[in-house]
Amino acid sequence: MAGGIRDNGSGDDLSENHEINVTPFIDVMLVLLIIFMVAAPLSTVDVNIDLPASTAQPAKRPDEPVYVSVKQDMSLALGNDSVTREALGASLDQLTSGDKETRIFLRADKAVDYGSFMEVMNVLRDAGYLKIALVGLEQVPMPQSAAEPGSQPLPEPSP
Repeated sequence: MAGGIRDNGSGDDLSENHEINVTPFIDVMLVLLIIFMVAAPLSTVDVNIDLPASTAQPAKRPDEPVYVSVKQDMSLALGNDSVTREALGASLDQLTSGDKETRIFLRADKAVDYGSFMEVMNVLRDAGYLKIALVGLEQVPMPQSAAEPGSQPLPEPSP
């Protein structure tokens, strides 16, 4: 018996039991195994596509990223400072110490049209900065009923 009392014949003193009861541990492990066996198929995507393999190493994030922002009025900002399109290349050279391999994070307001955005990308390319990363916001998808135009808002609960 795993939890039994042993009489060692020395009177009233009971010897210590050095056996570990592993039954609760095994029960917990089996429950976790069943949970993962049920949850694993639910977390997969059912769309069958053949994805290409990539050998690229993940890029390390810079300590101080360089942001170029296109504002709603089509003006530019390098970090927090405003800059003209003509001075953008020189300002970037000064900020990056002339390192053309620096990744430039380009972000723009929603109101900026595609043509103006591409002009800024061309200015960056003409300045020799070819590593341009586009910055956007991640958005949680809304339920279909809330995203439909003309859907009525839910009534507010009364106190």
